[in-house]
Amino acid sequence: MNENNVYVLIHSPLVGKLTWRLVADQMRQNGLNVIVPILVDLPDSEEPLWKQHAESVSQTLAHIPKDNAFTLVAHSGAGPLLPAIRQNLPNPVSAYVFVDAGIPRDGSTRLDLMKSEDPEWAKQFQAELERGERFPNWSPEDLRDVIPDESLRKQMVAEIRPRRLSFFMEPIPVFSGWPDAPCVYIRFSAPYEKPAAQARQAGWPTYELEAGHFHMLVDPATVTEMILKAVNKLI
Repeated sequence: MNENNVYVLIHSPLVGKLTWRLVADQMRQNGLNVIVPILVDLPDSEEPLWKQHAESVSQTLAHIPKDNAFTLVAHSGAGPLLPAIRQNLPNPVSAYVFVDAGIPRDGSTRLDLMKSEDPEWAKQFQAELERGERFPNWSPEDLRDVIPDESLRKQMVAEIRPRRLSFFMEPIPVFSGWPDAPCVYIRFSAPYEKPAAQARQAGWPTYELEAGHFHMLVDPATVTEMILKAVNKLI
């Protein structure tokens, strides 16, 4: 085990750091270095949202010595941000882990990625956003099957950050030469089968666990074990 490796668990910009709290606890119990940054964006900022999110991660990690390597672990909507996050970090990256997450594609918007994964659903989703709706707009009841624990479910709903169409229409860059470290994909839920297939086609080690999208809040021990085993095979 590399003692200089730091696990950076990155939540989707649609939710909050609760996503990774239980897994972070498990990792710390295993003696690992782990940080869960909060993705921050300010309504009065002129910078793109993706850039604000990448900068918020780098600011959180600024105190880490430069000889420490990062393993960047992204859930869901954090996936497309990984190259931008990496470009803001002076430290080496030892691995990228995508957990039920979108895979970056240079200059693509989140809506573009959705259209490549499920065109019919994405078309309907765009129409809803164009009518002025925001996403996500989950209630505790909506997440009952995915997060059975009532307390965690309420905390998740309290952290959600509903986004307008502009969020999903923002192009996100990928730097030339990415990925510059090994990648692994872990799929939980059926909507992420296409990114998982894309990962397999790219030659990335790919793991599957039939579960809900927020399974790290249901069985953090199993999710932690899966991440650690996958990464240990890479680095």
